[in-house]
Amino acid sequence: MLLFANAKINIGLNITSKRDDGYHLIQSVFMPIPFYDIIEIIPSNNNDISFKYTGIEIESNTEDNLCVKAYRLMKKYFSIPVFSIYLHKQIPIGSGLGGGSSDAAFTLKGINEIAKLNLNNKELKQLAIKLGADCPFFIDNVPTYAEGIGEQLKPIENKFYGKYLVIVIPNIFISTTEAYQNIKPQKPNYCLKDVYSSDFKHYKNTIKNQFEEYAFAKYEQLKDIKNNLYKKGAFFASMSGSGSAIFGIFDFEPSDNLIPKYNCIKMKISEDSFIK
Repeated sequence: MLLFANAKINIGLNITSKRDDGYHLIQSVFMPIPFYDIIEIIPSNNNDISFKYTGIEIESNTEDNLCVKAYRLMKKYFSIPVFSIYLHKQIPIGSGLGGGSSDAAFTLKGINEIAKLNLNNKELKQLAIKLGADCPFFIDNVPTYAEGIGEQLKPIENKFYGKYLVIVIPNIFISTTEAYQNIKPQKPNYCLKDVYSSDFKHYKNTIKNQFEEYAFAKYEQLKDIKNNLYKKGAFFASMSGSGSAIFGIFDFEPSDNLIPKYNCIKMKISEDSFIK
């Protein structure tokens, strides 16, 4: 089975408080985007899972990979065959685009289908949250307003059909753990869900990603990228997640190589862009 595990961007990201168990409570709009890791899952005659990857270098060991963790989780609860998993990694690690979480969720969905477990999406989400706070989102994989630690999900209108998205990927790795350690939870003075539903003209000066303060202070070029996207005509620009990818959304098709010296990915958002 071949799976296309897509990335996501955050339209706004507020860190409102920290729980006693160390998890942070958030508010965000998760938006799936057509930028993919590719996963192949096939039954194997080996005694244990086989995992290989190509593409972007993954510095963690095999057992720490979220595809492998997803397999181990399914094996713990269900009688499933041994699989060989091949990952072609294209979504940069430490970019805030959710690539690892997506890989985990799509591996769960793939094994569910191949092994004919007949788990519904609610049951898959209950498994996915054991792998990471962002993982349940990728089960339904639709535009979603997220609260809690990221597991309280409510589908929301996709307002970006027909718009152009540019993602700028600097060669910077930002540790999610480090980013959370440097964030000061603060309840916003606006309702993200309401502003998202309002006119685009309100986005730029209202919707915030609270991780930007830390990331921009440490890496000034990230702030420059965001400002340049606005100068190039984006009606909204932001860092995604805890960084380091910066995206801009445009009413028109921007030029290629929009921000010189950085890797820029351009795409048009259409109704068939997203895989459920």
